[in-house]
Amino acid sequence: MRPIKFVHPLLSIPLTSVFIVFSCSHQNAKQNSKPNIILIIGDDHGYPYFGFMGSEIVKTPHMDTLANSGVVFTNGYVPDNHCRPALQSLVTGLLPYNYNQKRDSIKQSKRNEDFYLTMSAKSKNDWELNFDYHALQYFQTMPKELSKLGYRSFQSGKWWEYHYKYGGFTHGMTSGWVREKKDGRNWFQQFMGGEGTDIGRVTNEPVFNFIKENKSNPFFIWYAPQLPHYPFDAPDKYRELYLGKGYSKSAVEYYANCTWFDDSVGELFKFLKDHDLYDNTLFVYVNDNGWEQEPEQEFFNDPMRSHNGGDKGKLSIFDQSFRTPIIFSWKNHLKKSMIIPSLIQSTDIPATILEFAGLDKSKVNDGISYKNIIDGTNKHHRDMIIGNSNKIRDSNDPMGKDVEAYWIRKEQWFFNSNLTDKNSALYNVYEDPFCNNNVLLNHPKLVNDFKTIFKEKFKLKSSF
Repeated sequence: MRPIKFVHPLLSIPLTSVFIVFSCSHQNAKQNSKPNIILIIGDDHGYPYFGFMGSEIVKTPHMDTLANSGVVFTNGYVPDNHCRPALQSLVTGLLPYNYNQKRDSIKQSKRNEDFYLTMSAKSKNDWELNFDYHALQYFQTMPKELSKLGYRSFQSGKWWEYHYKYGGFTHGMTSGWVREKKDGRNWFQQFMGGEGTDIGRVTNEPVFNFIKENKSNPFFIWYAPQLPHYPFDAPDKYRELYLGKGYSKSAVEYYANCTWFDDSVGELFKFLKDHDLYDNTLFVYVNDNGWEQEPEQEFFNDPMRSHNGGDKGKLSIFDQSFRTPIIFSWKNHLKKSMIIPSLIQSTDIPATILEFAGLDKSKVNDGISYKNIIDGTNKHHRDMIIGNSNKIRDSNDPMGKDVEAYWIRKEQWFFNSNLTDKNSALYNVYEDPFCNNNVLLNHPKLVNDFKTIFKEKFKLKSSF
């Protein structure tokens, strides 16, 4: 695989992708008014595949404009290698490991309540089967915290947690499902968000209608188009941008979806400008997990790889599976074209949003606010990012197989250890961003130090 050339004047090192917008309505655009908030989340968008990240191929003009207008964290990370745990972390500020621990604790406590004790055996079995999808209602979330300041909120796009109300949204598009009822959608589409996943791919009108109806109060929007996620069915006008240039078929299809996502975001920008909402808007961008698709790589006839981003994207434990650019842009409030190479994880986004919104939330669960770093009053930041993954690729199951795996990014190093399959690897991502050269045997002390960090962080009894 050829290395990426980061030629854009903004960037010298890679970025990550989830996207948030803070905006003030014209009516409330007073000096002390609360900002409106729109969180935009990329779906399977690999960090190299933006113009602002240095790509000379993938066309993302609206995201490029966003990056040039604000602060870009070039070493952003999401905590897991697939979407649902990454999105749970984003809305709660909890790392997946701690989210699961808390979920299990809540589940156990519910088993002692009267409603459970008086259930029939069949009802108990159904409750046990479905609890995971209903658990978020018992967590503190970003929308619930914002509601304390009078925010109304809207969920659209990817949302695995059964109903928008579970996340604390006052309005939304995902409103439950019945396993036996398909409503014209396959089971997977139901669980991902049902009608909510129409946003961006089919229409933006539900978001626009919510904004128009809520100009008199501050609002928060979860905008998570299922793009550039499979299916690779971008309109022909996007595909034609990449045809006839020697790129692989799978590259053409994926890049077309990337530009489709960019256009959907651009449509949102235009609406905000047309309604005098754009200028006082804080945008934050982040992706749910990484992706690999270089122009010469052909995955089209290999669904397991084409639907998961090559060998080193989604459901892998390489650096590229977790890495994403994170952008903050707010006209007349933040500096333009500012690059911050500090490590940041998407779990830090809720604390940062809440502090920008006016709540005293310098820390939210596992996340810390980067507001003072963004505005330049503090230089302290994370010196490492630590994660765990419980899924990895499986040739027999597109959803992956269960594993116990851990990873860490510190300075130039990315280390992973899959305890289930008994393999580990160490990469220097400054010199080897695609993790092609395992240098584990060259740095035994460093590897032991990282293993010790895992054991202490996750209270591991397993041996490496």
